[in-house]
Amino acid sequence: MSDWAAAAIQIALGVMVALLLPCVYRVIAGPRPADRLQAIETITTLLIGIVILLALVQNTAFVVDIGIALAAFSFVGTLAIARYVGERRMF
Repeated sequence: MSDWAAAAIQIALGVMVALLLPCVYRVIAGPRPADRLQAIETITTLLIGIVILLALVQNTAFVVDIGIALAAFSFVGTLAIARYVGERRMF
């Protein structure tokens, strides 16, 4: 990997980690459950991006599989939470 690509990945990792902080604040101080759900979704998306960028840094394909699994679990969790927020029932 070239030096500029490695630097760009490191900058992207720093930005993604920094973006986690406002999302955590919104989860804690969100006035409505829908705001908290959106913040949790954003956190999950940022974590998937961080995992994929770490896979690039470490040059391992196995870590990408972890990111894909996290995305699948996040999708199922989002559906369950959205249904609970919308209809006040889980199943």
